[in-house]
Amino acid sequence: MRYSTRYRYTSFDPSGYLPTGVKWLLISNVAVFLLMYLAGRSSFGQVFSLLALAPVAVVYHLAVWQLATYLFLHAGIWHLLVNMFTLWMFGISLEREWGTRRFLKYYFLCGVGAGVCDVVVSALVGNWGTRTVGASGAIYGLLLAFGVLYPNQTIFFNFLFPIKAKYFVMIYGAIELLSAFSANASGVSNIAHLGGMLFGYAYLKLRLPDLRFPGLRQQFQEWKLQRAKRKFQVYLRKHDSNRDRWVN
Repeated sequence: MRYSTRYRYTSFDPSGYLPTGVKWLLISNVAVFLLMYLAGRSSFGQVFSLLALAPVAVVYHLAVWQLATYLFLHAGIWHLLVNMFTLWMFGISLEREWGTRRFLKYYFLCGVGAGVCDVVVSALVGNWGTRTVGASGAIYGLLLAFGVLYPNQTIFFNFLFPIKAKYFVMIYGAIELLSAFSANASGVSNIAHLGGMLFGYAYLKLRLPDLRFPGLRQQFQEWKLQRAKRKFQVYLRKHDSNRDRWVN
């Protein structure tokens, strides 16, 4: 399926239908946060530390589940609220456009990809002691997708300044890139944010052929058709040979 982004717009209706994927992501993130809050510093609360993304655990102890579980942990109420608000605001349009299955596939691809980038960079610079939590990597992937699918859609930067979605995404991407090279440690994993956008961009490049590879999907469909024809021809030859064997 080809997508044209030149005149693509979406209408945002917060009072309308809440898609299944966005709804359950909101519920699951809030539920996990409440469980963490109630568990506090008890022995049960220590279990959540095994779900945060720790590069040393992923590389040396093969705790690969952390690449997905860290998406459901948040460091505080504001961290949770900002991520969930952004998920609600941009995820609704994307899920309505794609459907639940593809939306969730994209969300977790960006989230896991962001985690992989965080682990790789931490390993390269020898920063093994970090622990990353939050859905921001996946959220930044959603921002990237919104800017690609609805580039001329007007949104409000910081709720005040109207700006087109494509410029909004560019500004946030530039901020994260500059912050990643900043010497000041902010406690925010800018690498994970950039990783989510990078994986989202790569996925959209393959899924939206008109962005760069206009004939890729069509060529793949033709290849599948030719393969099916060859299999059918082989079947016919075998069938004809077996039929001739029993002719009197």
